[in-house]
Amino acid sequence: MPNIDDPDFQEREGAPAGFRAYRARIGYELGSKRIGASVWKLPPGEAAYPYHFHYADEELVFVLSGRPMLRTPAGTRRLEPGEAVHFPLGEEGAHQVLNPTDEEVRFLSVSTSGAPDIVVYPDSNKLGAAERLPEGGGRHSFFDLDSQVDYWEGESAPIGREGVDEGRAN
Repeated sequence: MPNIDDPDFQEREGAPAGFRAYRARIGYELGSKRIGASVWKLPPGEAAYPYHFHYADEELVFVLSGRPMLRTPAGTRRLEPGEAVHFPLGEEGAHQVLNPTDEEVRFLSVSTSGAPDIVVYPDSNKLGAAERLPEGGGRHSFFDLDSQVDYWEGESAPIGREGVDEGRAN
């Protein structure tokens, strides 16, 4: 059984300096399919993740220890132990948790999960499409928004009703 006071932290693979955080996937350990719950351990001088917002995952954060900084569209502010914050869907829910202090920070993140999600990263002008499997993994693709194309890009109309392949609906 997982314990939020002594969780099984995993280092985030490939995270560059400034984003070195540890995560314990409590929801997954409990067998949850639609509710994500993770305890994060954030060393001094690190951010848990890039500034971002979701189109499918609503999130809550509960500060367990330390005094992290929270960045949102409203600006940056200090969070206190025991404080809870909500990140709604869309741009108004953009957020980033940072630790500019000399003490370790721990927080519990709870979110809807298990469904595909679109995530926007305003600082780097990226869009991510993620499968969001409860056990982790799945397809995760990232795109530079400057290289977006028109809806009709690459599409070609059928020659005519008789020209449509037999196997396709007319």
